[in-house]
Amino acid sequence: MIVPNKLRLGDIIGVVAPSNPIVGDNIEELERARKIVEKSGFKVKYAKNLFSNTNGYSSTAQEKAQDINEMFNDKDVKMIWCAKGGNNSNTVFELLDYELIKKNPKIICGYSDITSITNIITAKTGLVTFSGTNFKTIATDKTEYSYEVAIKRFVEASLELGMTEQEKYIILQEGQAEGELIGGNLTILHSLVSGKYKVSFLDKILFIEDFGLESNPAMVSHALAHLKQNEVFNQIKGLWLGNYEHESNISLEQIVIDILGRDCNFPIIKSNNFGHIETKIVIPIGTKARIDTNKRKKIELIEQCVK
Repeated sequence: MIVPNKLRLGDIIGVVAPSNPIVGDNIEELERARKIVEKSGFKVKYAKNLFSNTNGYSSTAQEKAQDINEMFNDKDVKMIWCAKGGNNSNTVFELLDYELIKKNPKIICGYSDITSITNIITAKTGLVTFSGTNFKTIATDKTEYSYEVAIKRFVEASLELGMTEQEKYIILQEGQAEGELIGGNLTILHSLVSGKYKVSFLDKILFIEDFGLESNPAMVSHALAHLKQNEVFNQIKGLWLGNYEHESNISLEQIVIDILGRDCNFPIIKSNNFGHIETKIVIPIGTKARIDTNKRKKIELIEQCVK
């Protein structure tokens, strides 16, 4: 794997919008996020097409890919932070310059729809990427938790998965496992199990979450069944469930048990510290982790993710 360099005070952070457009209130929210980040001692550079909405529902795939490629090529930019999530960041897959990215490795971070890009970049280049708070949510989250854990990860090279004792874990299936982390938003991820841009789940620890306001339990069940039918659960070493909140109060655990049963041959743990939630930790994609349900810390990073 290629481990990106850590962030240092005074570094330039590039902001791109490879998913939904930055329009309306998002513009002011992005500016507030920029002020928070600059007050912390960093510089912020907006991508050329950051505020483009050429299609009326987003910027074009060419504009999005151009911004990502240029940010990786810009020697002054030390990190790329994706502005917000949405629905169609996969439109850039064939337009990204993976050789350029491989030759200019740097931190790239985002969650929700952004995890399609981060997983593809890791799969195509070997670069460790990150599922963590989007740039906009630095301003819109009610607490500074998600930003603080991001800084600990990217600046201090912390290997902690969370900062407080509130990171509680439920055990659905006992066991121990080691493997590279892969995953993110389930609705997005299930489209990466087949086709030209499929990713390998072999010997990986899969982490998944979903957004209850957009994905009802039947949709979550559909996505999990698609993973099962494509033998993802025959390949992985462990499963880590994150946040999912739906008005029905049907939990992600319930849906997983319905699809997989209770007799899996790999450990399954559940936490409430990543996904569409205020307190989001930063999870490296492509870094090795260990699950041990007998330990107090049920999952730990066992490899450096920034250097």
